[in-house]
Amino acid sequence: MGLLSGKNIVVTGVLTDASLAFGFAQLAQREGANIVLTGAGRAKALTDRTTKRLDTPVPVFEFDVTVPEHVESVRNDVQSALGRVDGVLHAIGFAPEVCLGDDFMAATWKDVAVAMEISAYSLKTMADAFLPLMTQGGSIVGLDFDNTVAWPAYNWMGVAKAALEGANRYLAKELGPRGIRCNLVAAGPIKTMAAKSIPGFSKFEDIWDERAPLGWDVKNSEPVAKACVALMSDLFPATTGEIIHVDGGFHAVGA
Repeated sequence: MGLLSGKNIVVTGVLTDASLAFGFAQLAQREGANIVLTGAGRAKALTDRTTKRLDTPVPVFEFDVTVPEHVESVRNDVQSALGRVDGVLHAIGFAPEVCLGDDFMAATWKDVAVAMEISAYSLKTMADAFLPLMTQGGSIVGLDFDNTVAWPAYNWMGVAKAALEGANRYLAKELGPRGIRCNLVAAGPIKTMAAKSIPGFSKFEDIWDERAPLGWDVKNSEPVAKACVALMSDLFPATTGEIIHVDGGFHAVGA
């Protein structure tokens, strides 16, 4: 019996086998979960290929959080495949290139609005899609990055992550009476496709392992996957609206 035996889980955000969401999907399967993946637009082709790297390949359903019609269509697809849903992993994020880098002032509202919709408001969009299937309660877990300080190059994505944290708290308040827990995992930097799009990512790599009390390996996503699995399981029945840091303790140490 695994931690997730008998649970049906929707996993967003798998692009390659280096994705944090892939690490979770793989471990969730090994802990007994039935999973499906979602993908969006041209990137779905990557997800279609990557599912073959799982121990057991699974269906990939189209779900672009900026397309209102997909809320109902992905719900119908998931219902056909799984029936009930017990958990959802939110691993969705994107910001236009101008929102990242050295010039915080360069982005226009049009640019920032894209980052906010896809990286923060999408948590609510995802809830809209799958709440009707979460008939026995469950767990929504999102991937976060600590935004209590301003990071080099992260810029408007940091603002979007702050919005994600606010949305998580309000969803926790809203969905708690339905037995649904909403939590975030603030991961340390991992070498993923998303990380490669951040100018200056190497600055994070250079200092994280030095300053994290437990050390940190930017190539190892397993600690993040384990935390997400634990939050999806029944081990945290009274925890919601929380942010769990899985970063080797870096966030707790001053400069």
